[in-house]
Amino acid sequence: MSSSQQINRRIRNIAWPMILANLSVPLLGIVDTAILGHLDDSRYLSAVAISTSLLAFLYWGFGFLRMGTTGASAQTHNHQESAGLLIKALLLSSIIAILIFIIGRSFSHIGLGLMNTTENLLPIAQRYLHIRLYSAPAVLGTYVVIGWLIGQQQTRWPLIIAVASNLLNIALDYVLIIKFNQLSNGAAAASAISEYFGFALALWAVRTPLKHTLATGLKISWAQGPKLKQLLTTNFHLFIRTAALLSSLAFFTAQSAALGQNQLAANAILLQLMMISAYGLDGFAHAAEALVGEAYKNNNQALLIKLCLACAKFCAVAAFSASVILILFKSAIIEMMTDLPAVALLINNDYYWLAWLPLLCAPSYLLDGIYIGTLKTKTMQWCMLFSVAVIYLPLWALTQHLGNSGLWLAFTAFNIARGLSLAACFKYSILKKVPTSVN
Repeated sequence: MSSSQQINRRIRNIAWPMILANLSVPLLGIVDTAILGHLDDSRYLSAVAISTSLLAFLYWGFGFLRMGTTGASAQTHNHQESAGLLIKALLLSSIIAILIFIIGRSFSHIGLGLMNTTENLLPIAQRYLHIRLYSAPAVLGTYVVIGWLIGQQQTRWPLIIAVASNLLNIALDYVLIIKFNQLSNGAAAASAISEYFGFALALWAVRTPLKHTLATGLKISWAQGPKLKQLLTTNFHLFIRTAALLSSLAFFTAQSAALGQNQLAANAILLQLMMISAYGLDGFAHAAEALVGEAYKNNNQALLIKLCLACAKFCAVAAFSASVILILFKSAIIEMMTDLPAVALLINNDYYWLAWLPLLCAPSYLLDGIYIGTLKTKTMQWCMLFSVAVIYLPLWALTQHLGNSGLWLAFTAFNIARGLSLAACFKYSILKKVPTSVN
């Protein structure tokens, strides 16, 4: 087997489980919505939708725990270092989870108020949110373990964890909501239980390094792997980058709301469809995180370039396929997402933005993976801030007279700028740091 065939096989082996695991996430949301949507009172679906959006914003904001752990894991040199990294990352996630629980329960009414939650929905949404916050340690802990596993090129476990916990969630939804009539509280309990189940599976997947830690002693394991300061610095840059990305999405939603309720609904559906394609394309970014990180650690520039090009080819094919599917099944997709004529018409008018987005966004997704694998997170942070402050916001300000088309133009340019800025920095941030031959 040639070296290029071996590289392609390694990419496929890492990417396909992560693609399936990622795509299981929106599927769960669809099932939850379907079950709650068949209740007699629509308040429960509305309240859960509000709380889930708030939780998604919160947890996605701490997604840097997964990314930072992946990059560091890909660059560990031995089992002792990887075990030390895992312990530090789990401790960090536990501290953050405790803070989320305390702050979340104390100030949940403020967060829900900022989302314009009506009085009849507030108590339902707050109870749901409080129940879900109990599983914060499980959610963040699972982020860390999955990040560690990706860095170690063990992606079948993340697939098992995602599918098993989501299937349990669906089953518990049916039992608690339908059979025991627990309504939104049942939905919250089902999610919390399944998240702890997923965390238990994750800990089982890393039982070997955890056993090593117990065998050698926590103090010795703590001394191995990256220093805590390095881990905190990496995660800080990723936090700023993620906060800027989330702010850009929140800004898009806020400006959509200013254009009217129907336009907000249409843009929300288009964004949801974009995110589904992003989940799939991220599988190749995960492969880049693990494989490029390993090549960078070994100072192998030739292999690093080959891996980047191979991942880019896979990502380009996947992005093109996603765009073709969106174009060919346009009518069916719109009918599936809404039966409101006014919203469907607005989606149809702006659908061309969605159709091109997989191709235009793919470079930024893949380059994110490459930068995470090489731990060049400071560059990621500045490229994201540049794309938001210099491209997105000024272009939106200049195109407000175009209405929704101007908003989509600015958002699309923002995503293109992310990819172009990361590509422009690639040579000096990554390639120049790796010798031209193996040491």
